[in-house]
Amino acid sequence: MAQEEAIGMTGAGSNQLRKNSLGLIAVTFMVISAAAPLTGVAGAMPLAFMLGNGAGIPATFVFVTLVMLAFAAGYVTMSRYVTNAGAFYAYAARGLGGRVAGAVAVTALVAYNAMQFGLIGLFGGIAAGIFGSFGLVLPWWVWSLLAILLVGFLGYRQVDLSAKVLVFVVALEYLVVLVVDFAILGKGGANGLALNFFDANAVFSGSLTAAVLFCLGCFIGFEATTIYAEEARDPERTIPRATYLSVLMIGIFFIFTTWLMIVGIGADKLVPTIQGLPDPSTFFFDLAGQYAGGTIANIAGILLVSSLFAALSAFHNYIARYSYVAGREGLLPDIFGRTHDIHQSPHVGSVTQTAGALIVLALFAGLQLDPVLNMFTWISQIGTLGVLGMMTVTSVAVIAFFRRAGHSASVLTTLVLPLVSGLVMAALFVYIFLHFGDLTGTTGGVLGIVLPSLIPLAAIVGYLAAMRLQRVDPARFARMGHNQG
Repeated sequence: MAQEEAIGMTGAGSNQLRKNSLGLIAVTFMVISAAAPLTGVAGAMPLAFMLGNGAGIPATFVFVTLVMLAFAAGYVTMSRYVTNAGAFYAYAARGLGGRVAGAVAVTALVAYNAMQFGLIGLFGGIAAGIFGSFGLVLPWWVWSLLAILLVGFLGYRQVDLSAKVLVFVVALEYLVVLVVDFAILGKGGANGLALNFFDANAVFSGSLTAAVLFCLGCFIGFEATTIYAEEARDPERTIPRATYLSVLMIGIFFIFTTWLMIVGIGADKLVPTIQGLPDPSTFFFDLAGQYAGGTIANIAGILLVSSLFAALSAFHNYIARYSYVAGREGLLPDIFGRTHDIHQSPHVGSVTQTAGALIVLALFAGLQLDPVLNMFTWISQIGTLGVLGMMTVTSVAVIAFFRRAGHSASVLTTLVLPLVSGLVMAALFVYIFLHFGDLTGTTGGVLGIVLPSLIPLAAIVGYLAAMRLQRVDPARFARMGHNQG
């Protein structure tokens, strides 16, 4: 263990992430912030109702929550043996070997950067609209630029500073949505508190596949609890608890909220009402104004901006830590594997991510492309595709790790549930890859082929980088994914 803890250090206490800086609540809220609860409610759910299975969305969330819990079962069980900020990368290394781990590491960098770049566009578009309604009119890219710089500042500094900001922001998100939820509940909705949409007719109406994809998107980010394993207090307890708590908080929140959104308008009027709106994202704010008053609706609009900022900050932290691990373990230049002398943050990865975001922003703004329809829609689905691929590989890695290592653990959590979740994730990955153009509006164009191909290309690049490391530094290759806590 002492040898493993010394990996990547140049001296006692150097080039390490800040130890014992995050507790259960901090880790939980940092990963929930990536799921952006208010963004999911106001932005994704109206589209899920309209393009998915309408009043069947709450029941679909029940199914997706169960799939996420199945994935979490193996993920959490293995987390007791893996303490490494590389998360998916470390699991792949310990379960499937260094070459697969290299593929996962580069895939993670591409996927999370794609999520970050896409959200930067969405943030700019939403912020321009929200603040424009208050008379503060600025181009969308100015708001995106401000977000990039502030997120970069927080990412460069100590992780507990980012945690404090995110805990506060996410708590406000939950609060304002729950105020609207209980206002609808208290007034009995449009036609009473009906539960009939939990039947099979509701679930299998419309497009169940599209519904599953929208619901799944609301969970992306919970898997990153293990990224903070090296910085968490008592990681063997904190990380498993934070993982389960994140899944349950996201799942129960969306089941309850989507049910009440349907109750608020009436199941029979749900889809026609959303279809009749010039902007579907106004649906939740209309409900907020109707049941809780205009002040709450205005507050919710401002908090939608802060929700997106929280998601940006969370994904920035993921990227910085994956970059740090990739540098520390030889897949990227060694400079990425250094931490700040004072803040003990992965500052090189943080600065690099900020620079990349500025370049992408300049490209889309310079070409006068739409921040939501183009920048967000095109790029963010790359991230979804990549995360599904990594979760599939991780499920297989869990099975391989426990079959080979001989650890005494439940067959249910180390074989059955990972197998189920892995098959579901693999099916969704294939579906998104084959229908990427339909999901992003790039059907018939070269982008519908090039953009999803970035994920397998990233995996190939990472695999080749690991092969090179194995050739030039076999000892370092053999230590890939070792514990650092």
